[in-house]
Amino acid sequence: DAQSLGIATIYQELSLVPQLTVAENILLGHEPSRAGVIDRAAMRDAARRSLAEVGLDLDPDRRLDRLGIAEQQMVEVAKALFRRARVLVMDEPTSALTAREIDRLFDVIRRVTAAGVAVVYISHRMRELAEIGTRVTVLRDGRAVGTFPLPETSFDALIRLMANREVRDHFPRRRCKAGDELLRLEHVSGPSGAPRVDDVSLTVCRGEIVGLAGLLGAGRTELARLVFGADRPSSGRVVVSGRDVTPKTPRQAIAAGIGFLPEDRKRHGLVLMRSVGENIGLPSLARWSRAGVVSGRTEHETAERWVTELRIKTPTVAERVVRLSGGTQQKVVLARWLAADASLLVMDEPTRGVDVGAKVEIYELMNRLTDAGAGILMISSELPEVLGMSDRIYVMRHGRIQAEIDAASASEERVLQAALGLAS
Repeated sequence: DAQSLGIATIYQELSLVPQLTVAENILLGHEPSRAGVIDRAAMRDAARRSLAEVGLDLDPDRRLDRLGIAEQQMVEVAKALFRRARVLVMDEPTSALTAREIDRLFDVIRRVTAAGVAVVYISHRMRELAEIGTRVTVLRDGRAVGTFPLPETSFDALIRLMANREVRDHFPRRRCKAGDELLRLEHVSGPSGAPRVDDVSLTVCRGEIVGLAGLLGAGRTELARLVFGADRPSSGRVVVSGRDVTPKTPRQAIAAGIGFLPEDRKRHGLVLMRSVGENIGLPSLARWSRAGVVSGRTEHETAERWVTELRIKTPTVAERVVRLSGGTQQKVVLARWLAADASLLVMDEPTRGVDVGAKVEIYELMNRLTDAGAGILMISSELPEVLGMSDRIYVMRHGRIQAEIDAASASEERVLQAALGLAS
């Protein structure tokens, strides 16, 4: 019905078919044919015209899985325009894009709106809304709480409405009380077949939040996977609390007290069709089992405890995780590691796709954890987040540590210079 009314949606998780070509994706379900046979030449021509509308010069015969995320999003827009969409709904379209790719996407949005297409742009990023929007509607708990003109409306006013409270500090401060060394990486390098991490050494102490900054492709996520045992290092040591644990599997990392919040929580962090309780209990099943049978009572009581402690918004612990918001899903992943007594948390993009109110709650939880003696290694592409939450910052470039910066002397300029290899 929506398509027949001219409404198209581009979801945060793209709804394209990776194994098909660009042209096949754009015309999927609308393929031109002659005598019952698909007309490939006509398909390519139609795809080229749609791609031209978004300013994209791509080979229509190229497989989609050979394109970057930014180009795939442009193909989604071209697909919508081919279907003569009059309303284009975009859900968090910049969550996986670089600054340059975001600028390019905005150029496309301006182009399609100039052609008469209405765009509904869903985002938690205030600056993007101010740059691209003309009006903003704030939703809270499934209800519209107001519509305001942009850019006249202040960020603080919008944040107040989203969080339903005064947010005095987007990055709640705490006094760092760094304790004993918790994590030490000694000359760690990635697998020989994929050497994205090269001779990395760093430390995280109890009570510390250590930020890991860098440009896309710098090797930060790959380093996180090595620490958690998802990939095996070709050389170097992972030392936790003075003991060489160098995990070869996630099971070994969990046994050493390491927890991991992955960048893509839906694909790698959660079992979406299972319950909140089951997701929280995953790393702890062995501890809760007798003769191979998991204690359902222990699982339920533990889940109830952490749902209450972290203020996880769910009707019951039996609710499927797929039904929860992004911020609530992230809290479920965090609760999992608290239930498993993890002392070191590796957090890869911990607030990606999370609204402002939930972000502040996650920051407060991070502070509570470090106050209790945990250590956090936080990877983030948002510089304000890195600067606002970190006690120390490591900057990666081409798989190596380029700089270590104390929070007191850190600035966006200094971090960017190191990330670009311009630091003296």
